[in-house]
Parts: sequence; C-alpha cells; structure tokens
Amino acid sequence: MKLITNVFFSLLLAFSASDVVAQVDSVVVDSAATEKRAKIAVLAPLYLDSVFVNGEYKFDKSFPRFLQPGIDFYQGVQYAIDSLKKEGVELDVNIYDTRAAGNSLKSIFDSPDFAGTDLVLAHVNMKDAQWLAYTAKSKNIPFVNVNFPNEAGVTDNPQYIILNSTLFTHCEGIYKFMQKNYALSPIVVFRKKGAQEDRLTAYLKDVEKNTSSVPLKMKYVTLADNFTPQDVSAQLDANKTTVVLGASLDVNFATRLAQQLTALNASDRANILVGMPNWDAINFTGTLYKGLEIMYSTPFNIAPSDSAAARLSRNYYSTFYFNPGEMIYRGFETVYQFGHMLNEESPTPFQQQIQKDTYKLFYDFNIQPVVNKKTNKIDYYENKKLFFVKKVDGVIKTVY
Repeated sequence: MKLITNVFFSLLLAFSASDVVAQVDSVVVDSAATEKRAKIAVLAPLYLDSVFVNGEYKFDKSFPRFLQPGIDFYQGVQYAIDSLKKEGVELDVNIYDTRAAGNSLKSIFDSPDFAGTDLVLAHVNMKDAQWLAYTAKSKNIPFVNVNFPNEAGVTDNPQYIILNSTLFTHCEGIYKFMQKNYALSPIVVFRKKGAQEDRLTAYLKDVEKNTSSVPLKMKYVTLADNFTPQDVSAQLDANKTTVVLGASLDVNFATRLAQQLTALNASDRANILVGMPNWDAINFTGTLYKGLEIMYSTPFNIAPSDSAAARLSRNYYSTFYFNPGEMIYRGFETVYQFGHMLNEESPTPFQQQIQKDTYKLFYDFNIQPVVNKKTNKIDYYENKKLFFVKKVDGVIKTVY
C-alpha cells in the first residue's frame, strides 16, 4: 500500500539500527563551529518496536490508529528541521521514541545524548506529563506538553508549559464568550451525571463567582441518560432563542442533545448549542443536525488564508496522497518557533520569550503564567488563546 510505504520508509531509515532509541538531527550551518548549539529533546510515542519485526512492517496493509498522533508529530518535527537548516539556524534536535521496548523516560533523561538539553518537547499522556514536569523542574529545563490538555496535578512548577489549553481555561473562555455575545439571552446548561460533569459545573460556577462583569443568568439541568425531547423542551423559553451549553465531554450525550435541539428548533427561535472542545471531532452532518448552529472552543486554529499552511498541505499531499493531520502542523510549529528562540541565546527566560509571536507559523499562542491563588506562585504556564468555531451542517461558517 503506497501510503503506508511512504509514511514508514523515512522512519525505517531514521531508526534502522535496532539498538538506537534516539535520532539525532543536527541542524548545522558551519560544521567547523565550536560554540555549543542549543539542544532540543523531542519525545514522541512512535511504537517502532511494535510496528516493525526484523525490519518488516507487521500490519500488512492496515494502519493502526494508535500510531497516527506520534507519527504525525514526528513528521512535523522533520519539516521544521529541514526549514531551520535552510534558514541557517544551528540546533541539535534529538528525537526519542517513548514507547520503544525496554526504554523509559528515566533512561532517556539519563542517556549521554540527553546531556545539555535546553528544551523538552513531548507528546504525552497523564503519567508522562506528571513525570516529565517533575523531572524538568528538578533539572531546570523547560518542558512543553504539546498535546495533553491537563495540568496533571502539577503545582509550583514554572518549567511546565501546556499548549493544549486545560478544561478550566475552556470553561473560562466559554463563559466570557457568552457574556460578550449572549448576555441577554436565556442560557441553559445541560449536563449528565458524572465526575467529569461535576468538575465542569464547578469550573463554570467558579468563573461565574469571580467574573468582573455582570454574571450570566444560567440554569443548570441534569438530564437522565435516556433523556427525551420533552425533557429538553421543558427547559427552553418558547418565546426566545435559548443558548444551550452542553457541559459534558461525552460524545453520545453531545450528539443526542444536538439531535433533539435540531428537532425542537423553529425558524423564529432557532436555539444555539455551545459545546466542549472535544466536539470538534464529532461529525455534525446530515439531516439529524440540519440547520443547528453549533459552537465550540479550540486553542488551535489555522486561518484558511494562511499561505504557509497551504504550502505544507500541498507538499504533503503530493508526497503521501492525503492531507496532513493536525499534529504535523503542531510538530512543525513547536520545533520551528521554539528552535528560533533558543538560537537567539537571549538572557530572557524561555517562559517569557514564548509569550511573543516573533517566529509564528500557523498558530496564535498566548502563553501566560497560571498563578496559584493560595501561594501566589506560578503553578505552570498555559496557552490561553482560544478560538470559537461556529458550524452549521458540519461546515465551518465563522471563527471568532
């Protein structure tokens, strides 16, 4: 299968030796240069030992979904390395497979290749994020979590930087968005029973309690798992357009609520549905959702007019015959942007440097410190930039 062959051929070359768990890509302009170059460690779940047996791809013509995020991130990193090299930026980039057999995060940090690392970029899960944040703090190395939208219980750690905004930040952003656009509209918050939903409700009420503007008038309603259109309609104002906030990450709850609102909508009072950030992956096309206005928040938005993104998409499609995944852009952005910053050798701490967008490619980041209200210390840094996407019939109509 040509797609799979093309995608993995470069990986076979990069990791051809079975005992190698890290690829070292040196972005060098002058090979005679003696000054120490900045060093970035990129950690990604590539699962190469699970994918190849004696150099042979073991899944025949299939492509397991669990491979996609790490592979995409890796490819984006490679694009960034190529671009930095063309621009004359001197860097060392070490790429580690965090799911290599017999490998561990500790062994990576203890390896000779890791010595002198200035920045860690990692695609992580909860356990990885916790360990990396703790260890990065102990070694005084900035650690950028590129994908996991969670503080992972980390506090008092200015070395921890989260790019994918946390759930609290989304709740805060959603509340402010509704204050700005629907302050006079009736707002009903529908949720289901569950610990995650309890946390969402607590976040919203915390934002409401601390708002500096006039608080919204929100009604909280807990629906049963088998809720009916009558259960929903009983909470809506028959004479006004109601803004419905779906306060749950449960996809089944989201689709059921959207379908029932679609059926209840009338042309003179079409209700609006505001959802959670993970709703971007839900397919809201078809007659079951026809005409329903659905909005959700996201920290990652690439403008359709972005020429750099369009160029990357064309180049990628011409090679692999399908469109690049979002993690490709993120891998490219983080290594390119942060690599440039490290190359400046500025005395300004990295956490302050990344609050600027001097080397922006595709994304608008707004990295800000999150200060603990009790200790007045920085718990971590986080991307606070959110966009609000409006979809109708599965098509993006507006981005706020």
